[in-house]
Amino acid sequence: MIIDGKALASEVEAETRVRVEELAALGQRPGLATIIVGENPASAMYVRIKHSACDRVGIRSENVNLPEDAGIDEIIETIRDLNGREDVNGILLQLPLPGNRDPALAMAAIDPAKDVDGFHPFNMGSLLAGAERLVPCTPKGIIWALERLGVDLKGKEAVIVGHSNVVGKPLAAMMLNRNATVSVCHVFTRDLAAHTRKAEILVVAAGVPGLIKGDMVRPGAYVFDVGINRVEGKTVGDVEFDEALLVAAAVTPVPGGVGPLTVSMLMSQTATAAKMQEQMNER
Repeated sequence: MIIDGKALASEVEAETRVRVEELAALGQRPGLATIIVGENPASAMYVRIKHSACDRVGIRSENVNLPEDAGIDEIIETIRDLNGREDVNGILLQLPLPGNRDPALAMAAIDPAKDVDGFHPFNMGSLLAGAERLVPCTPKGIIWALERLGVDLKGKEAVIVGHSNVVGKPLAAMMLNRNATVSVCHVFTRDLAAHTRKAEILVVAAGVPGLIKGDMVRPGAYVFDVGINRVEGKTVGDVEFDEALLVAAAVTPVPGGVGPLTVSMLMSQTATAAKMQEQMNER
């Protein structure tokens, strides 16, 4: 089975559209503000994709484009202005920042209630404590897809390849919150195949094209390929898709798998953030 990320994302967007219209009927149409620093073509493309998704679900969106030489202080000032606006419910700082600037200070300046990317230390801490609020969108999409596919995480052997703050670490916490048994592998893991062959759920986010071969996949596993790599002009994942498909119960393709789910979860979380803020204002 091929896990159709586009079809699943369409389901999320349909649900989100209903939530957005319910909020709009109360006089609060959700709004998302994105911030790009510099002229990175890839960042600009990703932001356009997110704004198109906003149009589809009825979320008002705007983009703030800062110059390439904008310092952290200027970025933080922009974020604080957006924090104070009632018509902005979600704030997304598009990464990476130019010049290898550390984004940590800027990310921490976003109001946790508007942190629709789920990277603020408060939201990350809440996730780790088992009280999930706004969480990183790619892990959220994977969890949603598993639940939609009828996979109960309780007691399952889950293996994550890659321990980034964006995917690996938050996904491990989300799976632990649902009582899975979780192993996190990375570049220093010895005998990677010995770990991946145990996985009933295998998530690969290493950024290494073709890292996972078919003989490294447990028969009947659910495989989520988060890798996005350019090889000879083609976009490929971290999993040898054709090989894995012969062994696994289900595999996400690249492109068309985890990517659309991630964007749809950003839309869902923007609606969630708007609802949270409405409830906070009522107190």
